Amino acid sequence: MDSTISSRTFIEALPFSKALGMKLEAIGEGHAIISMPYDERLIGDPRTGVIHGGAVSALMDTTSGASVMSAKGGSGVTATLDLRIDYMRPARPGQRITCEAFCYHTTRTVAFVRATAMDEEDGSQVASSVGAFTFQRKEARS
Repeated sequence: MDSTISSRTFIEALPFSKALGMKLEAIGEGHAIISMPYDERLIGDPRTGVIHGGAVSALMDTTSGASVMSAKGGSGVTATLDLRIDYMRPARPGQRITCEAFCYHTTRTVAFVRATAMDEEDGSQVASSVGAFTFQRKEARS
């Protein structure tokens, strides 16, 4: 990814991520960290105050895609092909959720990513994911 692109620009370019309040914490060389604040508009269960799993999945998808965008030799363009998420437990109400993703392998056209979403306070795992994303090498870009 072009190092001149700021974290604000990255999220501003993704309206859904911006609406969820996501913040790019770190990105580079196939690694990305993005966080999302607790927001009452995203509550999935009013009785418990737990954030909806769809918001967590959006965070994981965005972070995974960002890791692919920053992968060495890539064009910086990607799309999700497949994303499997295992929810370990509900995120704790009131806490920011942080996701960390690693693009661990690329082929000519596909990138493979692992990600983990964690609660802010104690870093305990909320969900993990594995995914496949489109990958285009810089030299193949037209």
